[in-house]
Amino acid sequence: MPDSAVHPPAGRAAELIATLQLQPHPEGGWFREFFRSPHAVDPRDARPERSALTSIDFLLVQGQFSAWHRVDSDEAWHLLEGGPLRLWLVTPALDEVHCVELGRAAEGRLPRHVVPSGWWQAAEPLGDFAYVGATVGPGFDFADFAFGRDGTALRTALQQLRPDLQHLL
Repeated sequence: MPDSAVHPPAGRAAELIATLQLQPHPEGGWFREFFRSPHAVDPRDARPERSALTSIDFLLVQGQFSAWHRVDSDEAWHLLEGGPLRLWLVTPALDEVHCVELGRAAEGRLPRHVVPSGWWQAAEPLGDFAYVGATVGPGFDFADFAFGRDGTALRTALQQLRPDLQHLL
């Protein structure tokens, strides 16, 4: 399980954690929810109403990662500072692995990417740190969240497709 205390942040990352009042995240890294819409929406699936939108500040330092997880809503990642950030993605059918690197446009990368609902995702910084915003719509609810380490399906798929990515469980 990722542990933010194992990799103590320093420099600019430590400054961001203090200034933004970030706390350890269960996936790894540091976070703080800064917006939860007061408006509710019907997701039009089996879920009950959810906040229309939620957004967090999220920070990973070198050596940390956001563990494999799945959200039942779309999630937009926005690189705000530091970087680049590598997003690993697995399709809901568990038959393909994709890699997206967020970074500065001047470096030939895009600063944002949307992970569709139901896709497995993990993230790791490629530099000293990556400070991102993660916006979820319909809004995030832990009832719509699953860790990859808690089941066998993703673990089995990774073993077949990319065993080198199992360390992100």
